[in-house]
Amino acid sequence: MPALAIRLRDRIARFVVAEQEPQRQALRMVMKDKSLPLMLRLKAQLELQKFSRYARPSALHSRCIESGKSRGYIGEFKLSKIVFREKALAGELPGVRKALW
Repeated sequence: MPALAIRLRDRIARFVVAEQEPQRQALRMVMKDKSLPLMLRLKAQLELQKFSRYARPSALHSRCIESGKSRGYIGEFKLSKIVFREKALAGELPGVRKALW
């Protein structure tokens, strides 16, 4: 059950980031524009700090869509290496074969 909670938290965080990204980008542009008055830039910086902790894209972690593991993640398939191996050996991943040399 903990893996389900982790996956659910990750999905909510990704939704919040996607929803608030245009507002974050606008505030960041205002904050970095040196031609604007200092008070306006500081106000934009304070507004940016008021966003929830889930609104930061840097706080997202790549996670396996099956198990919710964050380590051993294979980005091309969005699976952890353990789940990837199980699915590849079962023939559930098209184009993936066991290496022979």
